Amino acid sequence: MTAPLRIALAGLGTVGAGVIRLLEANGDIIAARAGRALQVVAVCARDRTKDRGIDLSPYAWEDDMTALAARDDVDAVVELVGGSDGPALALARNALNSGKQVVTANKAMIAHHGMELAALAEGKGVALKYEAAVAGGIPVIKGLGEGAAANRIDGIYGILNGTCNYILSQMESTGADFGDVLKDAQDLGYAEADPAFDIEGVDAAHKLAILAALAFGTQLDFAAVDISGITKIRAADIAQADALGYVIRLIGVADCEDKGGERFLFQRVQPYLVSKQHPLASVDGPTNAVVAECNFAGRLLFEGAGAGDGPTASAVVADLIDIARDRVAPPFSLPVSALQSAAPADPGHRVSRAYMRFVVADRPGVLAEITAAMRDAGVSIESMIQHGHPEEGGDVLVAIVSHEGPESAVSAALDLLDGSPSLSEPPLVMRLLG
Repeated sequence: MTAPLRIALAGLGTVGAGVIRLLEANGDIIAARAGRALQVVAVCARDRTKDRGIDLSPYAWEDDMTALAARDDVDAVVELVGGSDGPALALARNALNSGKQVVTANKAMIAHHGMELAALAEGKGVALKYEAAVAGGIPVIKGLGEGAAANRIDGIYGILNGTCNYILSQMESTGADFGDVLKDAQDLGYAEADPAFDIEGVDAAHKLAILAALAFGTQLDFAAVDISGITKIRAADIAQADALGYVIRLIGVADCEDKGGERFLFQRVQPYLVSKQHPLASVDGPTNAVVAECNFAGRLLFEGAGAGDGPTASAVVADLIDIARDRVAPPFSLPVSALQSAAPADPGHRVSRAYMRFVVADRPGVLAEITAAMRDAGVSIESMIQHGHPEEGGDVLVAIVSHEGPESAVSAALDLLDGSPSLSEPPLVMRLLG
């Protein structure tokens, strides 16, 4: 057996500690499969004195994270600190420039700086691996980059944030409203004290941008992702979706189209009504699932734990095993120079059915105003339901489901209603999937 792969580990939070536990528990199995041992030699974290439930005495401690990249006894650097910029990015740059392999679970850094870091890795002939950055323990990066490598991927979509999926699933099963379920999720550790990145859809958008670049051979373009979160969803929306035969899930959707020699990339993260017959409808709790539509392999479904110390540590160590086997390939399957630029696609041409929910003043003529706007914009109404009773006074909820039509028509109808005194708050629009 050859010399061990010597590893420096930055970040000893849930995942970092999980990596050390995994290497300790499965070291013999990992060494046999990798062809050599994986050996942590140095670590770094904010607090040297914190009790993490693991013995750190065998490892050298660096107070300065970036010093890990300069150590002569390190072959690979694992970055588990997080953040799109700052120390994490400095460490990744320094490690690659020093000719060291890099493994990261940092989806924000890859989404914002992936092209730069990939170019650095290719120039130095080293690996930049990020399986753990997307969907935790699900091997979707390897699945797309290797397992589906012979296919043209026509579309990719899925549930990419476990926190949002847990909240929506709980709203569905309990009938509670968003705020109450969010508090419970925070108490159980499924949601952060500041959950904005999750519930506003940013975390899922980071992951979607990475998957889109890998699936379609395009340059990363996180700034072009259309992002909407789940904060506006009410228990009434969940109930209405159920009555229609749907569940609500936060879905990331991406596809790429060639028109007249130019490529157009569509990327969206938004709550969708998902048919109960669709495979994603049964994905509940803090679970992730990704669907890839391939021209020869057909529909591929990747599903599993999207976060947590065990699943995410498993993905990190899987990348380290690849490095130990000397498997170095372009981070996005194609060399950075071969990744094509793609203009953001115009969503107005997309054809779909839409669920539109209005909170309106309870007075005569409001429904007529809404239906007139739909008519004038060319939106065909399939069904309309009013929640609430006129004799109760106050606001009522009006839910409309459209027939299939261009998204531009729905946008035009909402523009006609913009600023109307009849609307107590901006409308909520969700597309129907499946």
